[in-house]
Amino acid sequence: MSVEKELEGPDHGLVRTLKDLFAGAAGGVAQVLLGQPFDIVKVRLQTTQQYSSALDAATKIYKNEGPTAFYKGTLTPLIGIGACVSVQFGAFHYVRRAFEAQNTLKHSRPDLSYTQYYASGAFAGIANTVLSSPIEHIRIRLQTQPHGANRLYSGPIDCMKKLSAHQGVLKGLYRGTAVTYLREAQAYGVWFTTFEYLMNSDAKRNNIKRDQVSTLKVAFYGGLAGEALWIASYPFDVVKSKMQTDAFGEAQKYKSMRDCFGQVWRAEGMGGFWRGIGPTLLRAMPVSAGTFATVELTMRLIS
Repeated sequence: MSVEKELEGPDHGLVRTLKDLFAGAAGGVAQVLLGQPFDIVKVRLQTTQQYSSALDAATKIYKNEGPTAFYKGTLTPLIGIGACVSVQFGAFHYVRRAFEAQNTLKHSRPDLSYTQYYASGAFAGIANTVLSSPIEHIRIRLQTQPHGANRLYSGPIDCMKKLSAHQGVLKGLYRGTAVTYLREAQAYGVWFTTFEYLMNSDAKRNNIKRDQVSTLKVAFYGGLAGEALWIASYPFDVVKSKMQTDAFGEAQKYKSMRDCFGQVWRAEGMGGFWRGIGPTLLRAMPVSAGTFATVELTMRLIS
């Protein structure tokens, strides 16, 4: 028996998990490079009232700050989101294989129910929050800070230090983590479930194995999963963005996640929770498509 087989075992294995993590990291890099310009427009729309639309925001950012502004704060997500997506896929597949082992013992079939797919995705989101909450907080601060000489932070490390200095690591750097847990669990539960449903349906419809689904279809199904992710979780993301761009000290506007939800509802109504959804959905299709296609292709190459 090979060393790889010994390490993997029938269901859980170190080599298998490392492959999942590596493929996820590759998908994360693709996600950032494709999605960063859309993301900065989304965050600006969520956190300020100075733009009338996504096109207006993109035009003004380009005119006032130049084309490089669309990649403001990219270093943090390029490193961090790669790690986050790596954790997402690693955690999802680890729990999926645990469910497969359980189902095999109970029902002599490894097939997961879609409730189990959702639970696996939600677990992946929760596991990911420890990384994603501070990474996204830093990215949002860098994306929304004044341009030029009025910059508040010289880079991600300086931003991290200053956020931690205000109210400590938990209340400063990790501000908005409670709502991030809710967003990540719902978002990735829906993301993985949608993708698995579409892939399984295609394989069954065409009487082929899952790994025989074409890369083009993998990308398309991944894109649809991305749309579902944001529709299912967007209000949580709006609250997270507002909390993570709020001031510190006496100027702080939102005292808690619940307070933020209440203030948005009173000031803007239901529409306030969907501000910026247009560019987000526009971004979701290519970004999620690129993520899943990269992960699936990487897994096929290294398996």
